[in-house]
Amino acid sequence: MKLGVAAGATAATIVGASVPVTGMLEGYPVLTGQAMRYALGAAVLLLVARRLPMPSWRDLPPLLGVVVTGMLGFNALLIAAQQYAEPGFVAAVMGGSPVALALLSRKRTTSAVVGAVVVAAGIVLLSGGGSWHGPGLVLALLTMAGEVCFTLFAVGVVRRLGVLGVATWTCILATVIGAVLGTFVGGWQVPTPRQGFALALLAVVVTALAFGLWYFAVNRLGSDRAGVLIGLMPVSGLATSVLLGVQELTLVSVLGVTTVALGCVIGLRTGTSRPDASRERSGEPLPTATAL
Repeated sequence: MKLGVAAGATAATIVGASVPVTGMLEGYPVLTGQAMRYALGAAVLLLVARRLPMPSWRDLPPLLGVVVTGMLGFNALLIAAQQYAEPGFVAAVMGGSPVALALLSRKRTTSAVVGAVVVAAGIVLLSGGGSWHGPGLVLALLTMAGEVCFTLFAVGVVRRLGVLGVATWTCILATVIGAVLGTFVGGWQVPTPRQGFALALLAVVVTALAFGLWYFAVNRLGSDRAGVLIGLMPVSGLATSVLLGVQELTLVSVLGVTTVALGCVIGLRTGTSRPDASRERSGEPLPTATAL
């Protein structure tokens, strides 16, 4: 339990703190940039993994679901959404992802649902809301759906292939699909030193490390309880922005952080044992996960 919480919290913190790094790729082709990022991430994961299990035919649909919706699709939609809506509005809509994960979990608990709602409220406070026009609302909702699918599609396949197996195979598939599509949409471009640094950092830390930690947390905690930790992403983003001097720490943001923390405490309570809960959390052995 504690190891799963620590892994999920670390992954969410890494992703949240990487927002300024992602901004360094502004103007760079989206799909080919992601292909390069995931190729490097896959290379790192292949070096770490002692052996890579081969997916069966039934594993391919969920793996492709993670890639198309939660990786390539999510990043493309996030960029598109911010063209029609303020970042605060997109972040506020994405704050609903913990609630969606809690409600869609087959073994959800009341504490997880309540905690997710409280976390969502904290995310709205942190994001400050915002406005939208045109397809902004639809794109924001699709972005939230992509974030949810990134976790839900992987729940079953992580138990069969393991944490490293899922993280590695999704990166390999994302590399191939992103490279093929990017050749026709956006094209290829040599990155500047600044963009190359951003791609390398995203590949090694956000992809290879954070992906593995997140799937380990989902495997240990279940998608409903792990989902509340998504609230730590905007908290980490706020902390990074304050440290960089690009955002001030206000009373509202402090209230938002406190609300998110409260929601995490509520959502991570063990509560009443769920049917087959131990089976849901079983899967990847501890030595494999610590290799990350």
